[in-house]
Amino acid sequence: MSGQPMPLPQLLDHLKRTAALSQVAGLISWDQETMMPTDGAAQRAEQAGAIATVIHACNADPRVPEWIAEIDQGTLSPFELRNIAEAQRAYDRATKIPSRLAEEGARAASEGQRLWAQAREEKDFSMFVPALRRNIELKRDEAGCLAAPGAELYDCLLDEFEPGARAAELLLMLESLRPGLVALREKIAGKPAPQPLTGHFPADAQLALAKTIAARIGYNFEAGRIDTVVHPFCSGNGGDVRITTRTDEADPFNCLYSTIHEVGHALYAQGAPDSYLPAADYCSMGVHESQSRFWENQIGRSRSFADWLYPAMEGAFGELSLAGPDALYAAVNRVHSGFIRTEADEVHYNLHILLRFGLERDLISGALDVGDLEEAWNARFVCDFGETVPDPSFGVLQDVHWSIGLFGYFPTYSLGNIYSACLDRAMRIDLPDRDAMIRAAETQPILDWMREKIHVKGRVLPAPQLIEEATGEKPSAEPLIAYLENKFSGLYDL
Repeated sequence: MSGQPMPLPQLLDHLKRTAALSQVAGLISWDQETMMPTDGAAQRAEQAGAIATVIHACNADPRVPEWIAEIDQGTLSPFELRNIAEAQRAYDRATKIPSRLAEEGARAASEGQRLWAQAREEKDFSMFVPALRRNIELKRDEAGCLAAPGAELYDCLLDEFEPGARAAELLLMLESLRPGLVALREKIAGKPAPQPLTGHFPADAQLALAKTIAARIGYNFEAGRIDTVVHPFCSGNGGDVRITTRTDEADPFNCLYSTIHEVGHALYAQGAPDSYLPAADYCSMGVHESQSRFWENQIGRSRSFADWLYPAMEGAFGELSLAGPDALYAAVNRVHSGFIRTEADEVHYNLHILLRFGLERDLISGALDVGDLEEAWNARFVCDFGETVPDPSFGVLQDVHWSIGLFGYFPTYSLGNIYSACLDRAMRIDLPDRDAMIRAAETQPILDWMREKIHVKGRVLPAPQLIEEATGEKPSAEPLIAYLENKFSGLYDL
């Protein structure tokens, strides 16, 4: 009727308000990790639950399907159509998941994060078991609300991070990495290990260098900040994208490469074409991880970057124990079966992910009880890595994800590695002088390429199609294995 508000603008305004509330939820989560006093934990859990209830109500607003039904979709752009599809998807999920369950999940995640941090510090998994058990129960309930009859519950959780993905199919792709990774590891095993970096590296000097690196590769500090936490992460989008890192005064690589990893996420978030509309949001967590892993590994751990990083580290820390850029390049790519995923070399990293993928899938299905998780983790680690986990802070307690209910997230790391190798191969063709750019840490053309191919595309396309359009090839594990074999054959003279 003439004079009535048009349904599409109404829907878009609703989506923007909902996104703003989600950003507030992200900010209070960031604050809990970085600034919140310890005694604020109980209040924060209530706050998280309250805002989750409001967001749930927005997503389940009965006006959403009414607006969608009134919109003439035949005249809309792909971007507008994706906004409508995402609004419908959020509505469908919210109307299937009770508000009470959404609130309890947010509260349990906030409480679980606190208890995980305490258990990790005390190296005592039993302290975390009740919170983890509660998180898993709630996630099973959530998946049960969404799953079709006979469907795997885990797929409903995976779909939140990797829309359209199925665990059985994803497992085939990720397991296809294992033979090549194991064979490469065995070839390297008999070779002399590179000289490690040794010395004392003050935390303030590490952070100063980390900020310099972040700025050089494109992170906009006018739209972000960097803080220290137990487990690094990136939060926010648009004009407020915050990154975190951690320091170890015996190992500056932990800080520097955690920072580069989170900057990769941040560049994607800062490059989004809109801060509120869902079609402008990241495509999937696999694509998001492709950005962090690309900047961390294909750029940050490249021989070219060592030419810039070596003198930068000398300027920050004084004379290094390593003889030059070649030695630095070898040190940052040293292959060893360490315990910590975030510190793992590229040969071992995906084996860490496969371990977690299998365990969390068993936890959700009920094949593995929470009380048996530490023993199962340690047994699988011996099988995959040949090492005995010394304590749970090096094993089952090292990652924050399960404490905040992120089941289905882990496999996206390996998917990100696969996507990053596909993008790397295509970029090398388009930017033949890329190594010279990296050597000078003048990487704006590299960022511009990612902006054009990935960042500005939002989530208009499904992730596999986005990667195929960016690279000209369907995504597969082959480029990653080829990249790793080429890189480490040169490093270890295979």
